[in-house]
Amino acid sequence: MEIAYWIVAGLLAAFYLYAGGKKAAQSRERLAPMMGWVDTVPMWLVRVIGVVEILGAAGLVLPPLTGIAPALAMVAALGLLVLQVLATALHLSRNEVRETGLNAALIALAAVAAWLATTW
Repeated sequence: MEIAYWIVAGLLAAFYLYAGGKKAAQSRERLAPMMGWVDTVPMWLVRVIGVVEILGAAGLVLPPLTGIAPALAMVAALGLLVLQVLATALHLSRNEVRETGLNAALIALAAVAAWLATTW
């Protein structure tokens, strides 16, 4: 179970570090071609979402790795799950049904990570 957790958590952490880093650091103009929704959301909120994604990635990896409060890994996975549910709702409200496939995959991975984190 631990190996499965590390595979899933590693994939999620890598994705959220990349996506969160882009949202936290890049300008609206650089993000708009990849993420059309940034035009409808205030830039400060895009930055907050990026920071939340980075913190979620750290929460998936650091607590189990250090052994300090490993239950936080489950909390981080559930937080990322909620984030993706909200992202799916945003895409659906903008009639972007095609974009929800990635959200569905991330929801499933976050749910699996939360379940696997209960083994700590």
